[in-house]
Amino acid sequence: MSSIPVGSHALLLIEDVPEDVKLITTALRNIVPSEQIQVAASGEEGLDYLFGRGAFVGRDTRYQPALVMLDLTLPRIDGLEVLRQVRADPQTHVLPVVMVSASSQQRDIRTAAQLGANSFVRKSLDFVSFSETLTLLARYWLELNIPPPHPSAMTR
Repeated sequence: MSSIPVGSHALLLIEDVPEDVKLITTALRNIVPSEQIQVAASGEEGLDYLFGRGAFVGRDTRYQPALVMLDLTLPRIDGLEVLRQVRADPQTHVLPVVMVSASSQQRDIRTAAQLGANSFVRKSLDFVSFSETLTLLARYWLELNIPPPHPSAMTR
């Protein structure tokens, strides 16, 4: 993984269920050190982190996470609305967003894809299988994927 600027995170996990947060961060511990994972417990908190507002006022939003893992069902602002707002903003519209949800409903998968989710992964009760899936996912987005330059670099 490339070096991460101070004060930024490789991964933003937007997940409201503490047990799922623990499961996901445990599964990713060999790929992403815990200090490089920012956890947001609601859609609103996730948006605040990305856009440098609320509790994250002053965060340098030029440095965005390399990957956002986003739950579908969240308090206050659901995952699909978070995705809409991320895709609507020029600074975040190309940010890799992977939906991680217990839902396997085709309408949820289709809507997420239509809104620009890069992938949709179903949460599994089988920890080993889910852990392997998350490891592959994180390896791809954090080690193999070459992200586009930040919009501010495009003017240079």
